Amino acid sequence: MESNLLLCVLLLIPAFTSSDFLLTHVRNIKKRNADNDLVVNGIEIYSMKIDSKVTSRFAHNVITSRAVNRGNVSKEIFFDVELPKTAFITNFSMTIDGVTYPGIIKEKETAKKQYEKAVSRGQTAGLVKASGRKTEKFTVSANIKAASKVTFELIYEELLKRKFGKYEMFIKVKPKQLVKDFEIEVDIFEPQGITELEAEGTFITNELQNTIKKSFSGKKGHVSFKPTLDQQRTCENCSQSVLDGDFTVRYDVKRTTTDNLQIINGYFVHFFAPTNLPKLSKNVIFVLDTSGSMSGRPMEQTKEALLKILDDIKEDDFFNFILFESEISTWKEALIKATPENLDEARKFVQHISVGGLTNLHGGLMRGIDILNAAHEENLVPKRSASIIIMLTDGQPNVGVSDTQEIEKAVKKAIDGRYPLYNLGFGSGVDYSFLEKMALENKGLARRIYPDSDAALQLQGFYDEVSNPMLIDVELNYPENEISDLTTNSFKHFYDGSEIVVAGRFVDSNQNHLTVDVRGEGANDALSYSTQQDAEQTAQAFQEQQYIFGDYIERLWAYLTIEQLLEKRITATGEEKENLTAEALALSLKYKFVTPLTSMVVTKPEENEEGIADKPTEGAGMFTAPILGSPVNYGYGSPPPWYTSVDGDPHFIISVPQKKDAICFNINENPGTILNLINDPVTGITVNGELIGDKRTNSEANIQNSYFGKLGIANKHMDLRLTVTPEKITIQNGNEKSGFTWLDSVTLQQAGLTLIINSKRNLVLSMGSGASFVIVLHQVWKKHPLHQDFLGLYTLKSDKLSEQTHGLLGQFFRPIDFTIFEIHPGSDPKKPDATMIVKNNELTVTRGWQKDYRRDPKHGVDIPCWFVHDNGAGLIDGVHTDYIVSSLF
Repeated sequence: MESNLLLCVLLLIPAFTSSDFLLTHVRNIKKRNADNDLVVNGIEIYSMKIDSKVTSRFAHNVITSRAVNRGNVSKEIFFDVELPKTAFITNFSMTIDGVTYPGIIKEKETAKKQYEKAVSRGQTAGLVKASGRKTEKFTVSANIKAASKVTFELIYEELLKRKFGKYEMFIKVKPKQLVKDFEIEVDIFEPQGITELEAEGTFITNELQNTIKKSFSGKKGHVSFKPTLDQQRTCENCSQSVLDGDFTVRYDVKRTTTDNLQIINGYFVHFFAPTNLPKLSKNVIFVLDTSGSMSGRPMEQTKEALLKILDDIKEDDFFNFILFESEISTWKEALIKATPENLDEARKFVQHISVGGLTNLHGGLMRGIDILNAAHEENLVPKRSASIIIMLTDGQPNVGVSDTQEIEKAVKKAIDGRYPLYNLGFGSGVDYSFLEKMALENKGLARRIYPDSDAALQLQGFYDEVSNPMLIDVELNYPENEISDLTTNSFKHFYDGSEIVVAGRFVDSNQNHLTVDVRGEGANDALSYSTQQDAEQTAQAFQEQQYIFGDYIERLWAYLTIEQLLEKRITATGEEKENLTAEALALSLKYKFVTPLTSMVVTKPEENEEGIADKPTEGAGMFTAPILGSPVNYGYGSPPPWYTSVDGDPHFIISVPQKKDAICFNINENPGTILNLINDPVTGITVNGELIGDKRTNSEANIQNSYFGKLGIANKHMDLRLTVTPEKITIQNGNEKSGFTWLDSVTLQQAGLTLIINSKRNLVLSMGSGASFVIVLHQVWKKHPLHQDFLGLYTLKSDKLSEQTHGLLGQFFRPIDFTIFEIHPGSDPKKPDATMIVKNNELTVTRGWQKDYRRDPKHGVDIPCWFVHDNGAGLIDGVHTDYIVSSLF
């Protein structure tokens, strides 16, 4: 799991257009009341409070917002708040004029049925969506009468993780209007005692610095932030709020012993964080994607990070670099020691890394594994050392072994549990679920690297987390006959500054003592000892009852168990996956957590409408309606990785990554018509396609389907032409001409061109600037009375073309934004209609599916999208006939 589960909340409400304000606020269009700058569009939020209580790392957070309608008519009031992705919502309620409407946690399938029922009534949905690197946004609204008040209350819980020697609690602050009574209050209770406490905000100015109050003594810590109205203003007489950013609390605890065991009411939690151990030397293989799509800023940032990492590598460490594009290359044939001379040579190597070609991910990863395995077998590295593989890629495998399941099996077999694999996915073009599953199968994790200005810092930051291994093969063993349910208790590595947490349930709920055996391998010798704790010791430590919320150890155990069960589901199949799902669902319902398997149903006062709150894993289907201008997954399946394509009859799919969604349209033209798909005057690359039809008109439907039967790809700067039909592939370079059939398996590389033919399936083409395409071959039964063979085109690395690129596909290589609202039933009950605003045009669109045949040319994969009717009218520039050309080149 990315450790960052996505959260989706569905509120079934009458159709409305929404906005994207962040922390608790009301929708407004910036219309300010001149007499009262606390009132925005008739609504005043007079109180907003975030109250957090942390007990032994487990945080219980209550967000309360109170608002009043100062207008003369009913108003729709929005409650928006950003939560950490690792958090689980446990409760939500809204109180309107003294009447409370609570949320109820139910199985997710129930929510889905309610959603479909609501769509049939013309209702739409609120949502929670991913809104940043660390957060996801909860949104709900209520229609409030004039002079009425509403109170929203949201409760969520999370286990704070220790990183770089500190626990961190993150609160997003962005009310977007002045709030008379704004307050953040954090109370921390740690039975081990608190050694340091800090709080900071990215929005904190010099004037606000003194408003952060923090103190700690013994086991207690306290942080508060309560700015006055004047302190919230961006300037002396301004009505805009300066509260816009991240508020972070960090702390650590005393560690007089390596372990801290706590026992309460039949449950226990064990915190393990040894200090003052000598660091293990490490053996690191960096497997780096150097395909054409990494050119420019991505590779510059990667080099910047690698050079800083080389400065931090210790002389006792061993390392190597593996580069993969179409071909595989290595810096050295074996792991080498990080001597000053070798590090200098490595820096020169990194500075001269070049990019080009396609993405042979399997080849690069397997080469790295082979080198690391050989180092251990030949005793080239110390026996007491920690080995890791770190792979960075920005794309998907498209040459060599490209089937992700085959890659997963090969990698798992080769690593064989000996060391962790860490996969870093750069940008939006990666198949993150594949990277995550492969990492988890090999005792590692996956992490997204966002292509922003700080990408180099993100890369270096991840390395810093794993750069100081203290122990390997750590096991925390408990008496089997005493413990019935135990979270993960064996760990491949323990890193400096982190913490291992294990929780469990006793067979006998009255048991009040526990002994644990700790085992691990350190730099100099084995770690082996036993420790014990009884419930009386815990009770003595917890006499300050005001800091304890309910049975916190039991809830911590449930939280950690659900989190790990969901993680195991990623790699499980068949009956095992069903059992994991059933167990996680039962716990989610019992402890009232909104997880990917449960939903929160909220009954609203307007005609007993019901809302649904979901928390799906990344890539899971979400049944939601949009918040205006927000990157939203609109449901009915997983969002596609970023690409554009045309396939089938002919169906165009335009991926919109910032929305995590897609738009699609068809072009209906006669056989023989040639359409311009891509035209880039800067790089000289053009792609045109000629339509073919069925062998005869379908008499029953009285239609003539059309498909692409011939594609022409040219680079005029290189005097290069490629003609592709379902029968053959012809390359003309100047006066030289060569040809292949689809029966061939070919890898061809020449100046400016890489061509791979995967027999009877597809061909992968990279040319010029690094732009990459996949052409899929569709073959039908030769004696089929109606259909004939045809082609599909998928653009994978179109960002290497210039901003002047145009054509039916090319115009969408630049970012496109759209807004969906007024979702309502369509002619097909399974495909609702909606209104789309795109390119300043208002269109009626339909929710549907198109097929992606890149990996499965026979069956394809359904891609959800919003379908634009009438040959893409209003979406494409001009009209579709503008793209008809006279010849293939």
